[in-house]
Amino acid sequence: MNRKDDFIVLDKLHTTKLGEERIRKNLNLSENTEPVEYLKGLIRAGGEISRVGKNFYFSAESVLITINAGSSTIITAHRQK
Repeated sequence: MNRKDDFIVLDKLHTTKLGEERIRKNLNLSENTEPVEYLKGLIRAGGEISRVGKNFYFSAESVLITINAGSSTIITAHRQK
């Protein structure tokens, strides 16, 4: 990352209700697991981040997280193969 605005502020991360459902399904999380908190934990643990256009892509522990850079909305997360 070369620009100072290329970073994720963990306190601002959020998702929609549909986003929560999509993340739970894609990562096989239980109903008791808060998806945003789970993903924040992965980000805190460290990994690789890149920015392509309007989105950040964060990769850690075989999970790829897509985050809108402008709104800090977690769009989705998938297991990587």
